[in-house]
Amino acid sequence: MELEGGIVRAIGHTPLIRLSRLFKDQSFDVYGKMEWMNPGGSAKDRPALFMLREAIRRGDVTSESVIVESSSGNLAISLAQLCRYLGLRFICVVDPRTTQQHLQIIRSFHGEIDLVSVPDEATGEFLPARIRRVVELVSQIPKAYWTNQYGSPDNALAHSETTMREIGEQLGAVDYLFCGVSSCGTIRGCMEYIRSRGWSTQIVAVDAEGSVIFGGQKGSRKFPGLGAGITPGLHRQDVADKVIYVSDRECVDGCRALVREEAVLAGASSGGVISAIQRMSGIIPAGAVVAAILPDRGERYLNTVYNDEWVGREIGYVPSN
Repeated sequence: MELEGGIVRAIGHTPLIRLSRLFKDQSFDVYGKMEWMNPGGSAKDRPALFMLREAIRRGDVTSESVIVESSSGNLAISLAQLCRYLGLRFICVVDPRTTQQHLQIIRSFHGEIDLVSVPDEATGEFLPARIRRVVELVSQIPKAYWTNQYGSPDNALAHSETTMREIGEQLGAVDYLFCGVSSCGTIRGCMEYIRSRGWSTQIVAVDAEGSVIFGGQKGSRKFPGLGAGITPGLHRQDVADKVIYVSDRECVDGCRALVREEAVLAGASSGGVISAIQRMSGIIPAGAVVAAILPDRGERYLNTVYNDEWVGREIGYVPSN
């Protein structure tokens, strides 16, 4: 069994576009890495491919395997697509924050949904409860295999071998890299690529208010895919030079600014990345080259980020655009 050809060939090599309108008043240049142009619609296509391909190479995954993973949505879509291509059964453990659009896409690829509706009693977070459910499923289902995005080195390797390499090949040693964090696979892989080459790039981790990844105060978060309720195994304290916490409102505002100025319809974490750059704009030097990883598509957030009624009800303000 090989994970090659077909839809697999479309993963990666996403374009970098200069966000010249959104940052027209700044003396530095910002380039957005359009990860939502991967076939599965997000940056998670890359680790899904690497984790499955390496598991197949090791013999951990065969034609009889059942793939199991915990995900807030995007990785589940990526794995569902690749498992459908391979003809493998896929079960995804999700929680109530996963959007209906994400769930519909997973099911369209014949992925199975296992919903954890009660958070972990000790922490009040869904992620530990989801992971516990994954462990249960793996123990109960013959030939089940957990890809484990939170601890697999192949998650980070995907981004050091492809995402950051692609940015470097097009832009050289960028001055700043802005990257949203959740499993920490993207930022860990990008950091390892940058540090291995001795670049002086300032790595900025964009985390959600309420996330505990970098020791922040735990709180509620409206959007999946940015932040986490526990510190993931791929996290390292030196993975970033600076951490910026963004609010749910800043995620919405950043997304809508991308649409208004660049006609880019991106997901919530992309909006957080844009807002983080705007917040730091006063200290980014003239002539600097800034790379921003924009992780996923906005269609999955039409009922949340781009819905005025939902924003007013859940976040408490009416967007101006």
